[in-house]
Amino acid sequence: MHIRRFRIGEERELFGVFHSAIHRVASRDYTPEQINAWAPVRLDQELWARKIRDIKPFVAEINGKIVGYADLQPSGYIDHFFVSGYHPGQGIGRLLMSTLHSEAVSLGLTELTSDVSRTAQPFFEKFGFCIIEQRAPELRGVVVPNALMRKVFRDEA
Repeated sequence: MHIRRFRIGEERELFGVFHSAIHRVASRDYTPEQINAWAPVRLDQELWARKIRDIKPFVAEINGKIVGYADLQPSGYIDHFFVSGYHPGQGIGRLLMSTLHSEAVSLGLTELTSDVSRTAQPFFEKFGFCIIEQRAPELRGVVVPNALMRKVFRDEA
């Protein structure tokens, strides 16, 4: 398994990761209506491609197949963090999070934040994130609860 930067042309494959993560894994914590609002089968692929190009994610590959991706914005915000629903429990998320932490340090960031699904909150907590606020954002007319989480880097000098 290795991590690299996203390449133009991989947007559809990343959509597959996103969709499977939500429909196969997050579905245990959300209703079918919430899942379909969050990750509809017919999502505007032009808008999706633009979003992925804007966030410039890191991509996790196993044997040349994309199995996860995550981004880190210059502000320290993690917009997307998804592991394929067909590849859970293989250390992909751990490697992506480690990559984001290394990137944060190299950028001189002092904190990371993200709006994290119910499903991913325990994972983020393992990496030192704390819940700041429970939220109830609306997607396509359906409330899909999440939590704003933050990790502050402590000066260890």
